[in-house]
Amino acid sequence: MDITGLLVDFIKQLNGLVWGPLMLVLILGTGLVLMIGLKGLPIAKLGYGFKMLWRGRDSKSKEEGDISPFNALMTSLAATIGTGNIAGVATAIFLGGPGALFWMWMTALVGMATKYSEAVLAVHFRETDENGNKVGGPMYYIKNGLSSRFAWLGTAFAIFGALAGFGIGNTIQANSVADVLSSNLGVSPLATGIVMAVLVAMVLLGGIKRIAVVAGKLVPFMAISYVLAGIVILAMHASMLPAAFELIFTHAFTPIAATGGFAGAAVWAAIRFGVARGVFSNEAGLGSAPIAHAAAKTDSPVRQGTIAMMGTFIDTIIVCSITGLVIIVSGAWTSGETGATLSSLAFESVLPGLGGVIVSFGLCIFAFTTILGWSIYGEKCVEFLFGVRAITPFRVLWIVAVPIGATANLSFIWLVADTLNALMALPNLIALLLLSPVVFKLTKDYFSKS
Repeated sequence: MDITGLLVDFIKQLNGLVWGPLMLVLILGTGLVLMIGLKGLPIAKLGYGFKMLWRGRDSKSKEEGDISPFNALMTSLAATIGTGNIAGVATAIFLGGPGALFWMWMTALVGMATKYSEAVLAVHFRETDENGNKVGGPMYYIKNGLSSRFAWLGTAFAIFGALAGFGIGNTIQANSVADVLSSNLGVSPLATGIVMAVLVAMVLLGGIKRIAVVAGKLVPFMAISYVLAGIVILAMHASMLPAAFELIFTHAFTPIAATGGFAGAAVWAAIRFGVARGVFSNEAGLGSAPIAHAAAKTDSPVRQGTIAMMGTFIDTIIVCSITGLVIIVSGAWTSGETGATLSSLAFESVLPGLGGVIVSFGLCIFAFTTILGWSIYGEKCVEFLFGVRAITPFRVLWIVAVPIGATANLSFIWLVADTLNALMALPNLIALLLLSPVVFKLTKDYFSKS
């Protein structure tokens, strides 16, 4: 076996280990502990979260921070609404059957408590760097909230976060765009990579403030457009929705037999791929989103937390559900296709000549904003490790990685991204559990006054 083969084999084994039963229990268990400790607040305060989000559009606020609370969420959504919502959902259904969508929902519901807690801690324990910018996230709430013997966890998170960014937030996004443009329009993957690299460079060099402004415009537009297209398709297939939901709920708990090009799947596969792709999509528990929320102009960690939890709701409960339901009601899930090609086939089969274009355009915009959003995460992790002097070299590497990702092997990139996701989540989940009393106290104090 050559070196490449050995590397792939090693990462496959590591992936199986880090995404084993223990990790799934830790992700869902942490969310459940936080949801119970918060007395179901993320679900009960859903309306309040939307209200705070709408009020948070004011970019002229005199509160401390660099970007508006609304744009902080849009920056985190820019990073989360990406290929996970199109290719990730399709991959989950291809590998785990329709039941995987149910486990994506479960991951999202408890993930709202996780995302809320991450943002509360990020704002509460944030710092101001040498450039005068607010910085925060798991590495800072581990450093400032836990004793010095846990410092290595913060360093581990920053290392995994910086590396994960090049997988989940950069190369995999560029690769998915190159794949869909190559198969649909015959565009060279290298050409796609170069054009994307130039566009990323134009925004990235302006730092978090420029990225937040771009995200604040692009994210709402792309998410609403994609959701509306999906709703049109579901309305056209309204009579098939009850059967689709029956498939989802039945096969979340019972195996599904092979049919058409679908190979069949065990219940474990539905849980494993539903949770893994759910986390990949909404990133609850990964610790990435709180890095963006730490920069928000706010003096209230709890208020920003209620805004942050809306990200998981919008990403998975709304956008991922649209993709999953379209794939199921169109019957495309039995075609044997996977990834973005499966999503494209589902939309195209219902809206010939238009469906594939919607998915292709949506994927390109989603992936572009994900590369921008994740550049913030990687940059702040690198800054934590090496200081502000590392920012410029990181940005150059980030731009160079885009065309490399566009021309690389898709399956290997998915595997690496999936593995790094889990490695990144571990230090963050441990910190969330240890710091949960801080979250509960801040929440109780805030709502007892309001």
